[in-house]
Amino acid sequence: MLYIIGLGLGDEKDITLRGLEAVKKCVRVYMEAYTSLLSFGLSSDGLSTLESFYGKPIIIADREMVEEKADQILSEARYSDVAFLVVGDPFGATTHTDLVVRAKQLGVDVKVIHNASVMNAIGICGLQLYRYGETVSIPFFMDNWRPDSFYEKIQRNRAVGLHTLCLLDIRVKEPSWESLSRGKKKYEPPRYMTISTAIEQLLEVEQGRGGSVYDENTECVGFARLGSEDQTIVAGTMKQLLNVDFGAPLHCLVITGNTHPLEEEMLDFYRVKAETVNGNDHGNA
Repeated sequence: MLYIIGLGLGDEKDITLRGLEAVKKCVRVYMEAYTSLLSFGLSSDGLSTLESFYGKPIIIADREMVEEKADQILSEARYSDVAFLVVGDPFGATTHTDLVVRAKQLGVDVKVIHNASVMNAIGICGLQLYRYGETVSIPFFMDNWRPDSFYEKIQRNRAVGLHTLCLLDIRVKEPSWESLSRGKKKYEPPRYMTISTAIEQLLEVEQGRGGSVYDENTECVGFARLGSEDQTIVAGTMKQLLNVDFGAPLHCLVITGNTHPLEEEMLDFYRVKAETVNGNDHGNA
């Protein structure tokens, strides 16, 4: 059996009881580590905390392993119980859907154990989940690569008054372009996009397009470490959020659409305050 198990968003204790029971009976446990991370990341202390709590050694599955060595994981699951741990919910990323398809094609039994993900946890700010449009991903811009396909999706959402969840790029164990051109992989340090970087890129694209989809006065909600004990949630304009210190990753951003009075009442609890600006405080948690 291949168990694909959601871990939730905070720390090792957010796994469900069903998920924990499944992990404990598996002979091999992998943890996906490139679409998202738990609040303590992949430090040796964080990993040992997970292993101690779950009672199993954990193999970190980076992008290369999942994309190039998935057959190895699936082969093991044909003859024994194997766990594949995913931060959030197992279907928060298309990669995991692909793994299920490949498993079923090979005749491997699959059991999915769900958990909370950013897709529903963002409801805490008061913006109603059924009033969201298509989710977009904001990638890091580079000197020679500045993808902006997310712009049309935001435009469509805002045209009908829907909110837009923006998932911000994380780059863990990514090979540098220079090393790839030389034929020998050398990995860049981990990078996690901040809300301020995302807003700067969004405004750059808007200026380049010359449109009127959003501007620095557009209302947004910024989230940091969603689901953890020290989560930060701040609502304000893009211009205001640029000056808020949201602290450590992971960050995400919602561009608000048309709002209901009840949504506005909830957002008022998270409105930007003077003390949240310029790093004096980590916002309205």
